[in-house]
Amino acid sequence: MTLAVETETPLRLEGKYKAMAVCWVLGIGSLISWNSMLTIGDYYNNLFKKYHPTRALTLVYQPFALGTMAILAYNESKIDTRKRNITGYIIFFASTLALLLLDLATSGEGGLGPFLGVCVFVALFGVADAHVQGGIVGDLSFMYPEFMQSFFAGLAASGALTSGLRLLTKAAFEKSHDGLRKGVSTFLFSSIDKIWFFLFVFFAVLFLAICTSFEFVCILLYAFFFPKLPIVKYFRSKAASEGSKTVSADLAAAGIQTKAAQAEDEAKQYERLSNKQLFIQNFDYALDLFLIYVLTLSIFPGFLYENTGQHRLGEWYSLVLIASYNVWDLIARYIPLVKCVKLESRKGLMITILCRFLLVPAFYFTAKYGDQGWMIFLTSFLGLTNGYLTVCVMTVAPKGYKGPEQNALGNILVLFLLGGLFAGVALDWLWLIGKKDGF
Repeated sequence: MTLAVETETPLRLEGKYKAMAVCWVLGIGSLISWNSMLTIGDYYNNLFKKYHPTRALTLVYQPFALGTMAILAYNESKIDTRKRNITGYIIFFASTLALLLLDLATSGEGGLGPFLGVCVFVALFGVADAHVQGGIVGDLSFMYPEFMQSFFAGLAASGALTSGLRLLTKAAFEKSHDGLRKGVSTFLFSSIDKIWFFLFVFFAVLFLAICTSFEFVCILLYAFFFPKLPIVKYFRSKAASEGSKTVSADLAAAGIQTKAAQAEDEAKQYERLSNKQLFIQNFDYALDLFLIYVLTLSIFPGFLYENTGQHRLGEWYSLVLIASYNVWDLIARYIPLVKCVKLESRKGLMITILCRFLLVPAFYFTAKYGDQGWMIFLTSFLGLTNGYLTVCVMTVAPKGYKGPEQNALGNILVLFLLGGLFAGVALDWLWLIGKKDGF
């Protein structure tokens, strides 16, 4: 099959909703491993308490994600998107499995050695995230905006899913001896009756299989199913006709062979804006994403685990806060599907994002003087605004560009998103100033 592309999107192109479903699953696979680490933060806080794991592991993750993403974004036009994304999901799968094996091998004991081992696999999560998130976002930037929305909804769904599983394991093993660890790594136990044993096995298979199998499913979906959907083939063929070289392998997997244009008059369509030009034209969008995640990661998850005081919910308190954030973050990512409430104004987005920084003093005074109900409300609002604004920016920014430019812009936006995450994680340590049990 040779490359032939219409100038307009066919009205009856098949596979749109299947593609949206696949994008959602790919989004889950992109963050479920890392979100599992965040969700079981109470376990690591008890295991490696003096190392502040909820903050330290995030600080390990982000430099590797940001550094890898910077390299990939700079060379995005030369990188095979298919190999990039599949490599990322393979790293996610292997690292998640290795993290489980490490916990089993050390019998859930703390100490510097096991902590450094956890850090190594968390760093690999960062490398995988840069491969997958930048690659997928770049790929989806020249397709329907709904595909991008579905992918980012999947990212949030991974957090909501792991939070739900963590609450279940917490409830199931709270009254058993060493229940905290059993709710996380449930193959090791001492004396336990048969009922607890079967619960043990059930939650072990449920929690760990979801984290690892999703990565394997993502490899299969992206490699064999997604490229063959008619709607996906159309958009990738269109991008190739506009000069994109990153889609060649995916088109080949779908049975489409691309041919370079030979006529001189066709060479013009291969000209594209440079990354620098794209950045200058979209500086406000890049800054939007940076500021969104600077604020979010300066509060979530470290502050919610270590700086919210003691309340009636006890050990459940931090888990409820994390779950509240994840659920509302997920819900908010569907709101922009309603056009009348989708914020597309560049000035409107910037003003809203800047006003969001009022949450910093709000969290501070609520943690110091407020009740747990107000903290849950603020955390939910943090997730709501994070999800809504992220989808608004990511679906609006690529409009009006050719395929190769949209792919490059998608990578640039993810780079600034990860930059915001890294800056937020670093600023999160400021909450420890004045704490007696700090470093």
